[in-house]
Amino acid sequence: MWNKKAKKCIYTLNINGFAPEVTELTYPLIKAYAKKIEADFYIIKERKFPDWPPVYEKTQIYELAQEMENDWNIYIDSDALVHPDCIDLTLLIPKDTVMHHGSDFSPIRWREDRFFHRDGRHIGSGNWLTLGSDWCIELWKPLDDLSLEEARQNIFPTADERNAGVFDPSHLIDDYTLSRNIAKYGLKFMTVRALLEKIGFQGGGPFFWHQYLAPAEVKVQEMKNVLKRWGVV
Repeated sequence: MWNKKAKKCIYTLNINGFAPEVTELTYPLIKAYAKKIEADFYIIKERKFPDWPPVYEKTQIYELAQEMENDWNIYIDSDALVHPDCIDLTLLIPKDTVMHHGSDFSPIRWREDRFFHRDGRHIGSGNWLTLGSDWCIELWKPLDDLSLEEARQNIFPTADERNAGVFDPSHLIDDYTLSRNIAKYGLKFMTVRALLEKIGFQGGGPFFWHQYLAPAEVKVQEMKNVLKRWGVV
């Protein structure tokens, strides 16, 4: 029986050599996951939006994915761990749906505009893990109706983020952009956590670990503890 092979790509972002002590732990696992699900692995290294914060470079996926003619696009932050037993999430969601590991209640983080109000779901992206098909490529579309300063005025770091030193709203421009695109384009949405719980993995399963607010030296030690617990040497 013949089945068409879906073209998949896992992207990550690494501008200016991000924390090599972290990526030496995370990249082997992300690459292994890419191999397991028969996906390409692409590191975004070059600046295409030099006047915007580095995290905004994630929106390069909007053009890259179309140029590569991918069926599925997966973004994983460079400081995220992926368990070797992680399943191919693209097999579990329809192409008309986008997915993050989890989500926030958006009014906590953003000043909402008419797109959020019209959409009514108040989805706040936590886009360290993101999936979307070619049907939903607008998820990563760069802002075309707001300047950086206009977007900054709509972003409010949470108390936890401020306590961790995230005071500049522009550091959260990627989460804001994807949140707004989900609302603006009416993209169907679900979370990895909810999906895995639905199929029997309590607490969202053991497949991912990410703690973005910890400093690199703390993060590395926590990662080593997680890998030991996972049985990954």
